[in-house]
Amino acid sequence: MTDLLTINDILGPDGLIAARLKSYEQRPQQIEMAEAVGQAIQKRQHLIIEAGTGVGKSFAYLVPAVLAATEPESEGLSSEPTRPKRIVISTHTISLQEQLMQKDIPLLNSVVPREFTAVLAKGRSNYLSLRRLASTGERAASLFTDDNEIDQLRDLRSWVRETGDGSKSDLMFDVLPVVWDEVSSDSSNCMGRNCPTYKDCFYYRARSRVEHAQIIVVNHALFFSDLALRRANVSILPDYDAVILDEAHTLESVAADHLGISVTSGQVRYILNRLFNDRTNKGLFVSGGHKQAQKETIECHIAADDFFDEVYQWYLAQTSKSGKGNNGRIRQAEVLRNHLTAVLGKLAVTTRRIASTIEDPTKRQDFTAAHNRLEVLADSVNAWNKQALSEMVYWVEGYQRGRSQPRVSLRAAPVDVGPTLREELF
Repeated sequence: MTDLLTINDILGPDGLIAARLKSYEQRPQQIEMAEAVGQAIQKRQHLIIEAGTGVGKSFAYLVPAVLAATEPESEGLSSEPTRPKRIVISTHTISLQEQLMQKDIPLLNSVVPREFTAVLAKGRSNYLSLRRLASTGERAASLFTDDNEIDQLRDLRSWVRETGDGSKSDLMFDVLPVVWDEVSSDSSNCMGRNCPTYKDCFYYRARSRVEHAQIIVVNHALFFSDLALRRANVSILPDYDAVILDEAHTLESVAADHLGISVTSGQVRYILNRLFNDRTNKGLFVSGGHKQAQKETIECHIAADDFFDEVYQWYLAQTSKSGKGNNGRIRQAEVLRNHLTAVLGKLAVTTRRIASTIEDPTKRQDFTAAHNRLEVLADSVNAWNKQALSEMVYWVEGYQRGRSQPRVSLRAAPVDVGPTLREELF
């Protein structure tokens, strides 16, 4: 009977996998690990396992995860009978995700006599937005400067009629970042159910598949992005009952990246160029003839260049010293003069005002999204400079190639990610 299925029934010497694979060899350590994982899931306990090469750890956690997610209703993990029991499996590398989704999980699906669904959850920016594709096509002349960019936009419009899931990985060519950034799904540029393409939206279709899945495979970056958002009562992933973190040696660094502050000169220059690039005379403010906004954007460009140059010069001075100051760390608030937040905030107000004058909601959304992004950047620069978040370490990273503008990153990360993970995850 399927409701009496055990780990040994699947992984044992006479189990379902052995019956399918002639070369299968029983591994006692694998079964021992699988039993421990199963007990931890069933009893809602934490478990740390270090498994050497050759143990077969992916099956050792996949099998108990599948059994737990497909248990009869009376024994299941979830206290919500209206949704499936869900287990998240988070990995660090793409190669392991591909192994799980293309090899291990399909094999289990073929031999385990219980039905279960497994999906790979991807970040939102991996999906094309049909509305943004159409909008970008209408404004292509004011956005792109290169014929190759226009050609790729045309190729994308053909591709959407053929693609299965609308994700970047389904493309047969390497799309230019400047093109994909204009057409990809973006939370700040999403109209939700008010979008005219909502019913056909690739991202929401993928999200629906995730919500109905029992096994959800993600990467650590997406998992911790979701965890960070949950602190603000927002989420990317649906609620889940257990999480298995493979390649856990990378967790601390990935968690720190997503639980702190990160603002780069490239991010600021990108949003400003998207609004107006005076060198190419392209941008959102061009199509509407917003001359005053173009002037303010130029002023913001100058302020951003000055600010990041000052930060970079400070960074070079620190890294040239010996001792404590040689790693770009900033040990006290407002060491640097922050004149960038004010001009970003001013431009955000202008962008919001322009958005309020646009009647077409699909066209207005681009300006609303730009306003929101400007506000986030302004607030982040201010929080970093004032060291507004406690229990954080603040620092600068930077480099310059030739005579190009320096690339500068303003960073802050928790001194210890443990308390946050204990509160939000464990």
